[in-house]
Amino acid sequence: MLIRIGYELVYSFPQDTAMILMLNTHFSRASDMVVPDHLKTEPNIPVRPYRDSFGNWCTRLLAPAGRLKIYGSGVVSDSGQPDAVNKYAEQHPVNDLPEEALIFLLGSRYCEVDVLTNMAWNLFGNLPPGWARVQGICDWVNQHITFNYQQARSTRTAEQAYQEKIGVCRDFAHLAVTFCRCMNIPARYCTGYIPDIGVPVVLPMDFAAWFEAYIGGQWYTFDPRNNMARIGRILMARGRDAADVAISTSFGPGWLEQFTVVCEETQHVDAAAVGQ
Repeated sequence: MLIRIGYELVYSFPQDTAMILMLNTHFSRASDMVVPDHLKTEPNIPVRPYRDSFGNWCTRLLAPAGRLKIYGSGVVSDSGQPDAVNKYAEQHPVNDLPEEALIFLLGSRYCEVDVLTNMAWNLFGNLPPGWARVQGICDWVNQHITFNYQQARSTRTAEQAYQEKIGVCRDFAHLAVTFCRCMNIPARYCTGYIPDIGVPVVLPMDFAAWFEAYIGGQWYTFDPRNNMARIGRILMARGRDAADVAISTSFGPGWLEQFTVVCEETQHVDAAAVGQ
């Protein structure tokens, strides 16, 4: 299966402004890139790629005063198989976890483990540890939070999502990640593309958030927003929470004037850039 991906972001800046962008497909999908999703700008300005501490591809640039279009597109080869499911995956004692997983047990900017620990154990302490417990958390979060795109708020934390019972995919992910960490299950926040393959199209395409839990000796994908295995999920970045994987960070005032995301099955290898 071939999946065409792409994006176009149009910003307006009153002055030259430094930016960090996280818009490339994750390096773990490098061998699947039939057409690389190189980041381009209009006007054409220098860009500098680097890898952050989580291994994500990032891009630095100095946006000139005025209008800046940032865009890219690519084609990804995908197995066409839904997310892996392993109902027998066991939870590991903390002492047996690999060192690189331990950071994903700790609280972070949007995931207040210390605040929600007692609530988590009251809600999920009786569930069997392992896959059933993580899925139970996803089921609860999916039923507890009402999706409302108009109520998106970049500062909403997991605890606030729990209290407000409303949010978007990042809020679903933050709350589920926090509950998993409260239950001593390493959980890391993910962002990327999810095409509408095999499901009805219900909303305009956007970047999506989900998470991965470390059980059964590996990381498994869970998606409390959609709460079902999806086909063609394409990872862009992983981190502790949304603060680590923001698609764009600007160090000065600026306005996002236009935002377009494309992720769809295609029969063609060529990938016309979004906005060209």
